[in-house]
Amino acid sequence: MAFGDSLTAGLGVNRDDAYPAQLQRRLDELDYRYRVINAGVSGDTTAGGLRRVPWVLGSKPDVVILELGGNDGLRGLSLEQTKHNLSRIIEQLRQAGATIILAGMKLPPNYGQDYIRGFEVIYQDLARHYDLAFIPFFLEGVAASPALNQADGIHPTREGYRIVVEQVLKALTPVLQARSRKSRAPHGGS
Repeated sequence: MAFGDSLTAGLGVNRDDAYPAQLQRRLDELDYRYRVINAGVSGDTTAGGLRRVPWVLGSKPDVVILELGGNDGLRGLSLEQTKHNLSRIIEQLRQAGATIILAGMKLPPNYGQDYIRGFEVIYQDLARHYDLAFIPFFLEGVAASPALNQADGIHPTREGYRIVVEQVLKALTPVLQARSRKSRAPHGGS
């Protein structure tokens, strides 16, 4: 389950070019038997994501790539509330048995150093506290590149999403390998 905002939904690109669809193709190529569901909603905040958790859990996801918080930061929302919402999302997903990969975000420099640093630390703290697989910056190698972003400078192009998928795979592949080993482990005792 790709659970996020417009960066997950694929605002401005064809649905087949958004990162969840590209991730599905890469997983198929790598012979991983997973179906990627795009649960991205443009404009969503962590509060909106928290309200959507029951819907997300309705699909009984094995693995959730959680990419939320960018809109909170761009709107200058309370860092404490963003962290609280993400914590509650993580706890509910984990309680339902999902493995979570947390995607970190960064903000443009015009938000002030204290806010920017506090925002980035949220993701680091949550990944450490919950011992989550972690993508330090979801848009690594894509952000601020005119060639890889649409005219708004925020949302990736098809080529930008190709790079995002490779970032996601760095965190996702070890998770899928561990799940595969666990499912092949013999059950019972001798």
